[in-house]
Amino acid sequence: MPLRILWRVLTVAALMVPLTARGFFTAGNLRDLAMANAPVLIAAIGMTLVILTGHIDVSIGSVFAICAVLAGLIAKAGWPLPIAVAGAIGIGGMLGAMNGALVSWLRMPSIVVTLASMVALRDGLRWATQGAWIENLPPGFQAFGMNLPGFEAAVIGVAVLLVAGSALALRYLAAGRAVYATGSSENAARLAGLNPKLVVWSAFTALGALTGLAATLNAARFNQIPANTGLGLELRVIAAVVVGGTSIRGGKGTLIGTLMGVVLLGVIGPALTFAGVSAYWEKAIHGIIILVAVASDARQTIRSRWPPSAGADDQMGSLAAFPSEG
Repeated sequence: MPLRILWRVLTVAALMVPLTARGFFTAGNLRDLAMANAPVLIAAIGMTLVILTGHIDVSIGSVFAICAVLAGLIAKAGWPLPIAVAGAIGIGGMLGAMNGALVSWLRMPSIVVTLASMVALRDGLRWATQGAWIENLPPGFQAFGMNLPGFEAAVIGVAVLLVAGSALALRYLAAGRAVYATGSSENAARLAGLNPKLVVWSAFTALGALTGLAATLNAARFNQIPANTGLGLELRVIAAVVVGGTSIRGGKGTLIGTLMGVVLLGVIGPALTFAGVSAYWEKAIHGIIILVAVASDARQTIRSRWPPSAGADDQMGSLAAFPSEG
């Protein structure tokens, strides 16, 4: 979906919500929305990198759950908070690196690899915890020992800084240009002296580490961690990235677009609740938005391959330029 269209959708939504949902733009509700979507945004940064390389990862919901549970268990064991955070980020990065290695060096399709990882990791966690929640988290882990306003400001600030820093890196650093080049054409990137396999592996690793950070920040908001946390996260994250304008084929997209996608999809459910509309419509609306975004992406791809400005005569002339058989 072009960014200008997404801006129009957001503008219309911002104008319509106050008319149907009084109180939606109160400070408390906006703060709750920001806190609920900050982990989604952090994970979406990594997903943007992966999709820009022309791949996809549907296992992040399971990785999110494992990282959250691990952080809670480390905290309950009495280890310092930095170790709990580092442990979650580290295990997330390791799981992402495992997926990236299978995709990059074994040339396995990313959808197959990450789908298998999603099921294996989720079932493995269910077996390890027997479905039990991680409860009675220590006070030093909840809100990281900060007062609630300070913790909320810190989480939102981390998400914003990560988006800003990653956006600048994609735009101005050689590593960012390598991501775009790999997604556009691995062969061309290789001829330009890049290592596409390393770029793809790094993108998956970054996604895993960012998912671990997102899981820890989300877990610290509550006094218990459900064993099934992160269910459906992959759909929300992928939808936000695609709706934000990142091409599912890779090579095109921005983190600013991803931010807009997270905002758009994040306000739909609460807006429907405030407006008194059944929450079951939320997934239907998400599906329609995703369909429009993917259709727009496909349309632009077709146009780029077959310019509409070329007339039938020109096209026939181009075909006639090839030598005929016989």
